[in-house]
Amino acid sequence: MAFVEGLVPAGLWELFRAVRPQIPTRPQGGGRRRVDDRAVLAAIIFVATSGCTWRQLPPVFGASWQTVHRRFSEWTAARVRAKLHRLVLDELKARGELDWSRCAIDSANMRALKDISGG
Repeated sequence: MAFVEGLVPAGLWELFRAVRPQIPTRPQGGGRRRVDDRAVLAAIIFVATSGCTWRQLPPVFGASWQTVHRRFSEWTAARVRAKLHRLVLDELKARGELDWSRCAIDSANMRALKDISGG
């Protein structure tokens, strides 16, 4: 669990809990126990920062790569990352630690090429 807490410290976990979607309930009961959201979030952060693929995810997180990827997809659809980003910015601003003078904005422009292959 220390590995998970290292990737998802208590402060980040509290912010994440405020934006994650409701945990679905099974009206019929039964089924497998849901894998801990904090462990799944840590696994997602590990994939994003280590460069490994979903399938290379080590078993230390206690979740299969399929479960982690499925939860990532669900949270992406629910815009959890955007909401979390906003909360982090708000928290930094409240602490007086947000310095927009050190902000960088990047964009890319690419011309759309016409498909001349006919296919």
